[in-house]
Amino acid sequence: MKIEDYAPQEPLTEQGAGYKAVTLYLSSRVPAGEEFSYGDDPCQRLIVHPAAKPNGTVLAFTFGGGWTNGYKEMMSFMAPAMNAAGVTFVTFGYRLAPQHLFPVGWMDAARTLQWLHANVGRWGANPKRLFVGGHSAGAHYAALLATRRDWQAGLGLPADVVRGVLPISGIYWFGEGSGLSMRPRFLGSAEAGNDVAASPGMHLVPPPPPMLLAHGSEDFPHLSAQAERFERELAAAGGDAERIVLPGRNHFTACYAAGEADGPWAARAIAWLAAH
Repeated sequence: MKIEDYAPQEPLTEQGAGYKAVTLYLSSRVPAGEEFSYGDDPCQRLIVHPAAKPNGTVLAFTFGGGWTNGYKEMMSFMAPAMNAAGVTFVTFGYRLAPQHLFPVGWMDAARTLQWLHANVGRWGANPKRLFVGGHSAGAHYAALLATRRDWQAGLGLPADVVRGVLPISGIYWFGEGSGLSMRPRFLGSAEAGNDVAASPGMHLVPPPPPMLLAHGSEDFPHLSAQAERFERELAAAGGDAERIVLPGRNHFTACYAAGEADGPWAARAIAWLAAH
């Protein structure tokens, strides 16, 4: 799908616009994958980048953008490193705020996994090896898919459909004490009561799926603090949790590391996937 075919999105900060431009440029240099729909909205689509020699593992990854901005096409730059290791890489979209409030975008992520569970076999992948990840807002959705256990049965999926999670610079708590300077609009009004429902850290049913948490050493301080706390609470709940700090990376350049075969994230992520 061409970027110009999407509906207009919310204005971005200068940093956010730069992040979008860089990820789209990097992704434009990657051979095109195969695009599919899992719903009727243009945002309800995914791109599969098959591995030439698949090892059965699937990593479904999605973008950040404050839940109001971004495209699935932004994450294709991660595919070459993953494909070289035998991992089938998928980048997926979801509907955005303010037109669509929680849990719409998160349930789109869930429906992506439903589609993949039914279809990944055609690329030599194993539906029992579905891993999910994302950057920033996308990392939040990925973590919430793993910690909440109340959506899988309704989509006809096994409770353990998420084999593991790889969130980069994620958000794990909302509301009081979260460190966020303002309330994200995708949550709707405070009266809607979505802070707890949308907080991965509030749904740690033991044992949570394995997680490889990552953030930049120069990331937003409240997100680094959340990642440190999430690692502790995952471990306390009996989870297999690991956290890596990407040296010299900020909130945006931490994401670029995901496409660097010899960088601080990709090699560790590939080894972690193989070990799980």
